[in-house]
Amino acid sequence: MRHYKIAFVGLGSIGKRHLVNVCDYLKQHNDSYEVDLYRSGINKGLPEDIAPLVSNEFVYTDGPQDSYDVVFVTNPTSMHYETLDLFKGHTKSFFIEKPVFDKTEIDESLLNELKGIECFVACPLRFNPVLSYVRETIKLTDVIAARAISSSYLPEWRPGQDYRKCYSAHKDLGGGVGIDLIHEWDYLVSFFGMPEKCFNIQDHISNLEIDSDDIAIYIAKAGKTTIEVHLDYFGRKNIRLLELFMPDETISCDIINRKVSYLKSGETISFDFDRNTFHKKEIEHFFSIIRGEISNDNNLEQALNVLRLAKGEI
Repeated sequence: MRHYKIAFVGLGSIGKRHLVNVCDYLKQHNDSYEVDLYRSGINKGLPEDIAPLVSNEFVYTDGPQDSYDVVFVTNPTSMHYETLDLFKGHTKSFFIEKPVFDKTEIDESLLNELKGIECFVACPLRFNPVLSYVRETIKLTDVIAARAISSSYLPEWRPGQDYRKCYSAHKDLGGGVGIDLIHEWDYLVSFFGMPEKCFNIQDHISNLEIDSDDIAIYIAKAGKTTIEVHLDYFGRKNIRLLELFMPDETISCDIINRKVSYLKSGETISFDFDRNTFHKKEIEHFFSIIRGEISNDNNLEQALNVLRLAKGEI
């Protein structure tokens, strides 16, 4: 049995999800915990399901009020860098929501200061059962070409919230489809490695009332594999696919509809899971890292390189 002193910085929708999943995970492993919450203000009130999980609330601008085993950085992307800097002397490890930063032009001396602290950057789609199947079953070195698409309609992402006011709509808050949907490049790099070269188009071309890019298209080469990626905020029918072209087969991996289809042989494999399944697996994976049981497979350097790729700098 272990006791974890944990801080959450920010409590948006993903922060709430992680908080519930972390507490459930620790309870299942008979570990105890204490959670401090840092927010822009402490007079906002907490949802009924969240309040019992929080021991203390603090104002973020007052700085760290204790030392922690883990700090979960789940505030807006534009604040991640300053949050790491603020808490670096007060924690043994960080869980950082993706993308790691909103820009790549940073003072990298902070990365050196964080060398002794385990820093893991979120990559939940890697734990989606469809993509886990790809990683564990398909010989990726045989893939000649890969094509990924993620298309969805930004105004429908967050029901009840004005899409024009969310961070995705604003470049200065870390919005823009290229980095907002960095999941695609994250899992593709984990499959095929970092591309040697990449061409891209990123622009705002729809009638969405945003100042961030709503389309990002890439063509890249990683080893012998050619990769195409299409990301957008304006697709009216949700699509999230990975297509793998191999010498003897073409494989369609439908992440939304939870199936893998071998188009030549006609075989289809279906998976039964809900969205929270892979978020839970990610939390389990993270705690295995900070317990020293497995290596960190998405550290700051890796995540920063993927961010550079997503922003078209590689």
